[in-house]
Amino acid sequence: MSKVVIALGGNALGNNLEEQMVAVRSTAKAIIDLIEDGNEVIVSHGNGPQVGMINLAMTELGKNYPKYSLCPMSVCVAMSQGYIGYDLQNALREELLERGINKSVSTIITQVEVDKNDAAFTNPTKPIGGFMTKEEADLMVQKGENVIEDAGRGYRRVVASPKPKSIVEIETIKTLADAGHVVVACGGGGIPVIKNDGKLKGVDAVIDKDFASCELAKELDADCLIILTAVEKAAINYGKENERWLDDVTVEEMQKYVDEGHFAPGSMKPKVEAAIDFAESKEGRVSLITLLEKAKDGIAGKTGTRISK
Repeated sequence: MSKVVIALGGNALGNNLEEQMVAVRSTAKAIIDLIEDGNEVIVSHGNGPQVGMINLAMTELGKNYPKYSLCPMSVCVAMSQGYIGYDLQNALREELLERGINKSVSTIITQVEVDKNDAAFTNPTKPIGGFMTKEEADLMVQKGENVIEDAGRGYRRVVASPKPKSIVEIETIKTLADAGHVVVACGGGGIPVIKNDGKLKGVDAVIDKDFASCELAKELDADCLIILTAVEKAAINYGKENERWLDDVTVEEMQKYVDEGHFAPGSMKPKVEAAIDFAESKEGRVSLITLLEKAKDGIAGKTGTRISK
């Protein structure tokens, strides 16, 4: 039996509530396939569309009802963890019941510690929420928010995207997983927090869910990290005549491809970097990049891009 952390991307969750309720059903089938094969599975997920929707709704609330303050990004992430986890754990539970598998499913509202001195905080670059006019942007700046002009399309709020340091609720996650539960954790990269004198404080940031999933997998001592994407395998020279899809690759080879600029920032590059980080962290660990529906075959070594030492 392998211990597997599977990082679901946005395509596994849909773009709104209606799409999400449909998407989680097929997502659950692919995850339970892995469990049915005897794997211990811990699930993490993105929250891009969902947290953007929550942030937009809370911003509009504050604009129309001034007595309500702007909702911190950490709170928006917590909200997204709750409502995505609600749909996902129910879909997983129903699929387990249909197959006669006696397992409980739990969603953990997960905080992820980041370094308050992370360089990302001095240069926030992650756009959040909808476009604003110059006047609206000026009001945001007066409230202490960071705002950028976005290619002539208007102004957007930006927040930092620091690297994860540790999973705050890791012992709870371990206890549930060891007891046989299917655990959903680190949703949306986790709620970003910093630690001051042992106390946790939420910060205005978002954590890349692939890096958070990598940290989760390392702290759980997982055997495999599966990073799901929109293609069956990663490729070098993507879209060119000499395009080549990657099968079994060493950490050194994959790092060379990163250094050569084969993977786009904000797209495949963070997935590959997280996969390299996990695979090189301990002998025998394997990272897999593939499609959701190919995850089972990927673990069996039949497809996907597999990265190891």
